[in-house]
Amino acid sequence: MLNLWNSLHKKLEPFEPIVSGNVGMYCCGPTVYNPATIGNLRSYVFEDVLRRMLESSGYSVTHVMNITDVGHLVGDGDAGEDKVEREAVRQKRAAYEIAREMESRFFADEERLNILRPTNTPRATENIPEQIALIHDLEKKGFTYRTSDGIYFDTAKFAPYGKLSGQKLEEKEAGTRIEVNEEKKNATDFALWKFSPTDVQRQMEWESPWGMGFPGWHIECSAMSVKYLGQPFDIHCGGIDHIAVHHENEIAQSEAAYDRPLANYWLHNEFLTVDGRRMGKSEGNAFTLDEVVAKGFDPLALRYFYLTAHYRSKLNFTWEALEGAQNALKKLRNACRLLPAAKTGEVVQEFVLALEADLNTPQALAVVWEVLKGTASDEEKTQAIVAMDEVLGLGLVDVLGVPLVEPVAPEEVRVLAEERREARATKNWKRSDELRAQIEARGWEVLDESEGGYALIAK
Repeated sequence: MLNLWNSLHKKLEPFEPIVSGNVGMYCCGPTVYNPATIGNLRSYVFEDVLRRMLESSGYSVTHVMNITDVGHLVGDGDAGEDKVEREAVRQKRAAYEIAREMESRFFADEERLNILRPTNTPRATENIPEQIALIHDLEKKGFTYRTSDGIYFDTAKFAPYGKLSGQKLEEKEAGTRIEVNEEKKNATDFALWKFSPTDVQRQMEWESPWGMGFPGWHIECSAMSVKYLGQPFDIHCGGIDHIAVHHENEIAQSEAAYDRPLANYWLHNEFLTVDGRRMGKSEGNAFTLDEVVAKGFDPLALRYFYLTAHYRSKLNFTWEALEGAQNALKKLRNACRLLPAAKTGEVVQEFVLALEADLNTPQALAVVWEVLKGTASDEEKTQAIVAMDEVLGLGLVDVLGVPLVEPVAPEEVRVLAEERREARATKNWKRSDELRAQIEARGWEVLDESEGGYALIAK
């Protein structure tokens, strides 16, 4: 039984889908105004592992991820410039052109990280009628009010507001950053529809019952999740930074409109820090996948690095840590190359148990290594690797049975390896370990094969 941490209830819960055999999963997608950072990408790898685990367990998964190409303002609040529009002004280009370019780049990053493409990737700009209809429903129920700059949701009229973060409305208001909008009734109220400014011509704006404008950031997720998944749906995912505002607001507007829960399970991944500091442009450490690749790293080494920590734990990025992950992945692939190719296999029980315990990927990786170092036959190991890599997505299946192409070891290393083979044959394990250490000191690794054989791999 898959057990997942439910942020709504603050506890682990056995997963039970609304419709037997089918899972509806909504994940907050990118705001397409600049390239995704490796901090952003951690979320999508976590969600990919979750989806793969569900599918490997026999579920049919409908995975919806929105593309925010309008309405997300600088600072994540209700004041300031639209991120896409601001970038268009800065670059003197069309907003739609920038959004499509960054969207393509995002999906290219996902492909390099071996992330499965979502079932649906709706854009905010292509679902404006649905957002307007939802705001109209909220207006009819008395949850909205008008200010000079837009239509707002009155959080004081939604009694459960704050249930995801665990804060009461008055507590949230006390800690809310003050915005320059004295017309808001409550500090936590949020924009559903923003009016176009009178002094600046926007590229992205639409007619509405309230005037020319554009949707607020939060409304798109509520409108598109109900369109593609219905309400309630099974699982809602996102980064931990979404809990206090974005996801609280989604819950408020969706449940106020339809009088039923938005989602049954809420899963959030923790932050990626860099050298112990928060990641951000102002810090100069908002690295992209392109920057990782430019330094000679395999994108899947970054995926491996993400998997070394539980998704609900902070993960500290350093270039040294990434190098360690790349070396570990290389060793893992080399070990897999010694196995025969295969198409199908069965998942080992320990691996399943690790992932059923709220996606414990560090433990799952440990099981992979245990399998490779174990005494099972090469065929049995191959079957296990095939099944486990369907979930981990590290590309291990691609190297099964593929001959290893490595530089030829120098004569002195080959002599030591032969001496070690003889020591192993006579069960002189102490001498064998000494020789292994000498080989490794010369920059090589020895991988033992079945029937006494071995392979020399450059470290």
